[in-house]
Amino acid sequence: MSEITKLEPKLVWELFDAITRVPRPSKKEEKIREFLVDFAKKHNIDYQTDETSNVVMRVPGTKGYENRPCVILQSHMDMVCEKNSDTAFDFDKDPIRTKIVDGWVKAEGTTLGADDGIGMAAALAALLDPALEHGPLEALFTVDEETGLTGAFGLGKGMLTGRYLVNLDSEDEGEIFIGCAGGGSNLGGLISPFVGQMLRGEADYRIIAVEPASCPSLTRGVFTVSYTHLRAHET
Repeated sequence: MSEITKLEPKLVWELFDAITRVPRPSKKEEKIREFLVDFAKKHNIDYQTDETSNVVMRVPGTKGYENRPCVILQSHMDMVCEKNSDTAFDFDKDPIRTKIVDGWVKAEGTTLGADDGIGMAAALAALLDPALEHGPLEALFTVDEETGLTGAFGLGKGMLTGRYLVNLDSEDEGEIFIGCAGGGSNLGGLISPFVGQMLRGEADYRIIAVEPASCPSLTRGVFTVSYTHLRAHET
């Protein structure tokens, strides 16, 4: 086990450590998908997969919260795979080598994969933690977010029942964004599963993209490209 397993909350970091040991490049998520299915079976968690290779796990609400609305915890399986020119590393086979530097969790010579490995770990921890009180939960793990949102666009019929979704793929620690769509790519990633259901006639949602007039991010303002995501498209 890596030294990151000593961090708190312990369950989240133990799960993230396990995830970093599973190769998961975009469009090559077979091993991490198997990891998730085995996890669900080991812990007797109800799960479902679809033809796109997405995975959803479901747990009922804890005592006193059984009838609360179901909440979806969304994250994605794949990661951006980049390494330093002097680092020998095979993303198809090798585990990420994690370390703690000045209080930050980092990887040795490669991308860390916290996008979105830490989101996956948080969702799995929520399903397991006996001290956590919650209503019914659905943890959705999609494939190929980094290079095309393939999993979100191809979400299978009947995979989700909840109408509230928390997207566990963010840039800012300790901050929760409510309501605002943010940038166009964030909006696309968030609404894609629901748009697919609407197009197939399975649900009738009303999706409203909101932006502040003082700082528009959808219709006006400076449009830039995420370098790491661009590199992911190139590789």
